[in-house]
Amino acid sequence: MKKQWMLVRALSKTLTLASFTRSLCSSSTTTPTFALKNVTKSNFESALGDLRRLVRDADFVAVDLEMTGVTSAPWRESFEFDRFDIRYLKVKDSAEKFAVVQFGVCPFRWDHSKQSFVAHPHNFYIFPRKEIPVGGRSYEFLCQTTSIDFLARYQFDFNLCIQEVRSFEIYTRGKFSGISYLSRGQEDDALRNLHPMYEDELRCNSREARDTPVVRIADVLFTERMKNRISEWRDGLLLNRNHRSETQEVSNDSPQQFQTIFFKMRPALLLNGFTSHQLRLIQLVTEKHYEDLVFVREKAETSSVHQLIVYVDSRNDRDLVMKEVKDGLHKEAEMKIKAAVGFRHVIDLLSSEQKLIVGHNCFLDIAHIYSKFLGPLPSTAEEYVSSVNKYFPYIIDTKILLNANDMHLPLKKKSSTSLSRAFSLLCPEIASSVQGPGLGLKPRVKVEVQVDDMRSLNWNSGAKHEAGYDAFMTGCVFAQACSNLGYDFKLHSPSTNLANDEKLQKHINLLYLSWINGDIIDLRTGKRTAESAYSNNLKIQYPRIVFQNIALIWGFLPKIKAREIRECITKVFGLNSVSSVYHLDETAVFVQFSKAALVTDFLQLKETLERNNDPISVLHPLSKLLEGGNTRAATYESYKRICSSPISEVLFADQAEAMRIKWKTESLESNREVETQENEMAAFPNSSDRSELGKINRIIDNLARGHIQDDEAIDSSYTCEAQLSK
Repeated sequence: MKKQWMLVRALSKTLTLASFTRSLCSSSTTTPTFALKNVTKSNFESALGDLRRLVRDADFVAVDLEMTGVTSAPWRESFEFDRFDIRYLKVKDSAEKFAVVQFGVCPFRWDHSKQSFVAHPHNFYIFPRKEIPVGGRSYEFLCQTTSIDFLARYQFDFNLCIQEVRSFEIYTRGKFSGISYLSRGQEDDALRNLHPMYEDELRCNSREARDTPVVRIADVLFTERMKNRISEWRDGLLLNRNHRSETQEVSNDSPQQFQTIFFKMRPALLLNGFTSHQLRLIQLVTEKHYEDLVFVREKAETSSVHQLIVYVDSRNDRDLVMKEVKDGLHKEAEMKIKAAVGFRHVIDLLSSEQKLIVGHNCFLDIAHIYSKFLGPLPSTAEEYVSSVNKYFPYIIDTKILLNANDMHLPLKKKSSTSLSRAFSLLCPEIASSVQGPGLGLKPRVKVEVQVDDMRSLNWNSGAKHEAGYDAFMTGCVFAQACSNLGYDFKLHSPSTNLANDEKLQKHINLLYLSWINGDIIDLRTGKRTAESAYSNNLKIQYPRIVFQNIALIWGFLPKIKAREIRECITKVFGLNSVSSVYHLDETAVFVQFSKAALVTDFLQLKETLERNNDPISVLHPLSKLLEGGNTRAATYESYKRICSSPISEVLFADQAEAMRIKWKTESLESNREVETQENEMAAFPNSSDRSELGKINRIIDNLARGHIQDDEAIDSSYTCEAQLSK
């Protein structure tokens, strides 16, 4: 019945495909719809062999990734008030917590004979399956429901990624599953632990046999019977030393249980059909009663384990046999580790060929590549980019190119700057299924697609938001953007490295760390780029942020809004004392003061009020903010500490509580460290003329008398509020 149902499905699919093909042929314009190259575990080896040649001949390689999520908690989203180093920490958290399930690789080669690029889109399904016993616990990763819904909406095949697919077309080909991988660090650890691991295994097997108790009558009878059978076999060998090849199976037992074979040119007794307990008893008998016999376990070519009793001529021969067994296990395990490297072979290929790597808004993609296939992500952006540059010296972000040229101004004016929009506007002839007027740019760069033996200049796989197709779109956008910058591919030589072209060099190794905020990181230095054409085109939404002026407040009652928090603070420090209030989530806000000194004043005043708990403190304007007894506050550096933690509670207040963050744990000198990290930060005002305790006492005395601090005492340059809660 199952086969009949599959035949019906296959026939239905064939008829549908035929109908679809006829409709295409009847139209005035025929667009080939052959699929891009999908690569799973079953065809990975052959695809990798072809990819080596394609990458070696390519002028550049476009990449794209599909992940199981982006942010592990709402407060880990990218915000306007995130400092440069904190943006990196949030990307690091994302790359460490989520999995890559699809990896798109598309080499592009310029074909002089046809004056067009030839693209080879590959779509790799990968899955972090643990295939070797070395390395501790299995992989774990998070899934974000919005990301999974997004993939499902575009018909992402989770079966191909995780386990298997069975359909009429591939029913006889066995299991298709995602390609596993090891990072370089994991491979090094596995190889380093290989020798002691198998030493321990051999010792453990021998110890288990010696420790096996022989107390049951059945065990006693079994061991005696095995002793007799082994002695019979051994005596037969000794009687026929000159005719070993004629030795027959032991009599009076099933030939499936005892079979004489040769193991590394030595006669051996192959044991079949015994339980693990019985095998330990046989090993115990062998080691206890026979000096010229040795019990060994050997991995067979079929991956099964053979249990043998091997005859040895001497103690030296025994040691030699054990060494050969151990070396065999070691070599077999080493080959298994090499095989488990899996998809990382593709990353090694891209790194070794030193080709120009092209991505679209790809800082997170590169972080995933580093985390999954190279090693643990460094703790700072400076260390990270230094390491990335060693493996991939030439990376270019198409968003950088699009934002650097006035010809792409229509893209900048759009609220959406997605890859698909850039593709439809810059490459309308290639994106035939996407409606778009184009930018009217001349000349157009032609791109021909080749998948195995199929090749077409007018192709659309219909696989939007598959990593392989997105990599193809990225490469097409890059090629057209290069042409718009003045690069003439007709003059391009295969021996010329695109990364060395003077028109592109100033854009290479610059990636958007935050597209919304215009933060650009230079992979050569690890620093933010200076104000440039890239960020000048972006609308600055909020007042200039001075991080040393920011206090982090969390844990207040849910009923208190940002507007009320501002009112509480300004009643104490003056109307112009607060520049802006930003919501981190429903449990936390950032308050930007007009002066850095006010951050310290606020934190110390809060501490004093909570410690005193007297009538004056209860009537204090800040009492509403402190109501409930769970309100916490800290400097901006505490925010950095929290973002660097691997913990990811949903609410920020729970996160801070889990880390036991309190403002007193932060040195007041930390604000001065901020000054060295951001050029726009102001220095601390000099407050040596009065003690902190004196300031607090004066504030409380004034409040007790009904006086409010004069606004003119607060010299503020910022008067507008960026964001208020409803």
